[in-house]
Amino acid sequence: MPDMQSASIDWESHLAPYAVKSAQSRGRRHPEPKPVARTEFQRDRDRIIHSTAFRRLEYKTQVFVNHEGDLFRTRLTHSLEVAQIARSVARNLRLNEDLVEAISLAHDLGHTPFGHAGQEALHECMRAHGGFEHNLQSLAVVDQLEEHYGAFDGLNLCFETREGILKHCSRENARQLGELGERFLLGKQPSLEAQIANLADEVAYNNHDIDDGLRSGLLSLEQLDELSIWRIHRDAALAAFPSLTGRRMIHETIRRMINTLIVDLIEATAANLAQHRPGSLEEVRNAPPLVAHGEAVATQALELKRFLLKNLYRHYRVMRMANKAGRIVNSLFTAFADDTRLLPPQYQAKDPAQQPRLIAHYIAGMTDRYAIKEYRKLFVVDEG
Repeated sequence: MPDMQSASIDWESHLAPYAVKSAQSRGRRHPEPKPVARTEFQRDRDRIIHSTAFRRLEYKTQVFVNHEGDLFRTRLTHSLEVAQIARSVARNLRLNEDLVEAISLAHDLGHTPFGHAGQEALHECMRAHGGFEHNLQSLAVVDQLEEHYGAFDGLNLCFETREGILKHCSRENARQLGELGERFLLGKQPSLEAQIANLADEVAYNNHDIDDGLRSGLLSLEQLDELSIWRIHRDAALAAFPSLTGRRMIHETIRRMINTLIVDLIEATAANLAQHRPGSLEEVRNAPPLVAHGEAVATQALELKRFLLKNLYRHYRVMRMANKAGRIVNSLFTAFADDTRLLPPQYQAKDPAQQPRLIAHYIAGMTDRYAIKEYRKLFVVDEG
C-alpha cells in the first residue's frame, strides 16, 4: 500500500521553484496533524467548500439582488468562475492550483448582503468603530466566525490561503494582524497564486457582468459597440458563424473575450517571470507585481471596467435597488444598536465596546433575502 503522506508531496513535485508548496507553508494558527491523501491547500479548499459562509454565497448578490431573477450571477457562481479562471492560469505557469482555488473560493466569504451597496452602508454604520471592509471580514469568517471544529474557532486555514484572501489592508489594520499584515507595511507582494486570484476576480466579473447586464435589459448591444474589446470579439464570432444572433452571439463573443484575457494574462506573466527570474517564493515577495496583463489588453480591460461603472453599476435601476439596500442595512444596524435584545443571544456582547462589531458580523453574514426578512420582522407590523 503506498505511503499516502509521500503521495501528497508528489502531487506538487511538478511546480515551479517560485510556486507555493505545502511542505513550505508557514502553517496554521492552531497546529494540526498533516492531512492524509491530500495536500494542506486541498484541505483548505475542502474546508471552505463545506463552510456555512460558502453556502450563503448562493443567496448573496453580485450586481442584481437575489429576488430580481433566477439566472443572474450570485457570489457563489462568481466564486466558482473565479476559481476556474485562476486554476487555468496557475496550471499553465506551474503554480499551485489547489492554493489558487482555495483563495478564489474564499475571497468573497465576507461580503455583505446586497453587494457593494451593502458594504458601503455597513462601513458608514461602523465608521466610528473601525469601519467595515469585506476582505477583513472574509478573514474574520475563516479565522473566527465559522463554527465547525471542536479544537478551534474558524477554519484554521494555512497562512498562504489567509494571505491571499486579504487583498487590501490599511496600514493601521496591518499592524494589528502581525505576520499576516507585514507585507502591507514592508511593501512586499503576496504569492503569485494570490496575485492570480486577484486578477481572475476582475476577469470574471467584468465579462460576466456584461452577460447579466444584457439579460436584464440594462445594457444594449448598441452600447457595447462603444467597446473595442467587444467589437473585436463580436466580429470574430460573426466571421466564424455569419448567421449568429441572440444569446448564441452574446455567449460566443464573451467566451472569446474571456479566453483572450486569460491567454494574455498567462503570456504577460510568463514574460514578467522570464524578465525578473525569481528563484523562490521569497524572491517573488521582493519583486514588483508579476501577474499582469500586457499593455494592449490591460487598456481594453480598463475601458471595459469604466464602461460597466458608467452604464451598469450606475444605471438608475441599479442605483434604486442600491438605495433600498443601504436603507435596509442602516435600519438593521441602528435598530440592533439601539436595543441589543433584538439580536440573537450569540451576538449580544458582554462588553459594550464589542457590540458594534458583533452587529456587523451578524449583518454581514446575512443573505439578501434574510436581510429583507429581518427588516420586515422589525419594521412591518403584519410580519411575525
